Amino acid sequence: MTDFRFQQPGIVGAGRVAQALALALGPHASASPMMWGRSPEKAGGAAEGVGALAEPDLDRLIAECDVVAVAVADDALEKIVPGIAAALPADRSVMIFHVSGRSGAAILEPLRLIGARTAAIHPAMTFTGDPQAEVRRMTGARFAITGSTSEATGQAQRIVALFGGIAVEIAEDRRALYHAALCHASNHLVTLITGAASALEDAGVDDPPALLAPLVRAALENSLALGFAGLSGPLLRGDAHTIGGHLETLRVQSPDLLPAYRAMARATLGELKRHGSTPPARLTALDSLLAVP
Repeated sequence: MTDFRFQQPGIVGAGRVAQALALALGPHASASPMMWGRSPEKAGGAAEGVGALAEPDLDRLIAECDVVAVAVADDALEKIVPGIAAALPADRSVMIFHVSGRSGAAILEPLRLIGARTAAIHPAMTFTGDPQAEVRRMTGARFAITGSTSEATGQAQRIVALFGGIAVEIAEDRRALYHAALCHASNHLVTLITGAASALEDAGVDDPPALLAPLVRAALENSLALGFAGLSGPLLRGDAHTIGGHLETLRVQSPDLLPAYRAMARATLGELKRHGSTPPARLTALDSLLAVP
């Protein structure tokens, strides 16, 4: 599948993901990718950095490209579809995919109805503005795909293969759930670590990240390998005295962390109840402690 080539890729958008996609598609195309953005200046600089051709006319990009990646903000995706539809050529079928995590192929339905092959292809990875590094990280990364038809799904799989990634099919009605799970794991992890580091600063620690790193990395590896069986600590032991002390000291010395700590402790307690690994009497005591005041 990796010997598949496009004639002319097009990129709608000029941000971090758009730049990485242009760089990734370039070697698998007969012509350099065309890139359009709402800001011609930004699109010009982005295109130059990844060997793409800045195209100020969206209609021309859509008319000339045989594959188009739409890499715009989630909230802008639906708004740009009519403009793409107006420029679609009538004499051939263009492959159009977006990279939004929360949406499936249905958001591109107006394009499918006039002949385009449409899909959602979401890379389950972060983009920080280093396109070269991000293209390397695509190798072995998972990409959530949702095609409007079996043909479009097959095309999406071939595109992911070109990137060196692994395609994971997500049903249309499960896209929002899929995206919520990713945000919960990655975005909320950042908030969690930031809160813990702030509390350590309040406790007088000079370098909180250095103190946290070995513990957090071990916890992450254990949770990925073992699931909930990787849990350790006072909640697992049912140590209500320790948890009560945490709540009190957070209330006094680090109150900003208290709501997040309580919410995560209650979520952990719920998992403990489902798994039945802690004596019920201890869980009841923890329930009372962690009740929202």
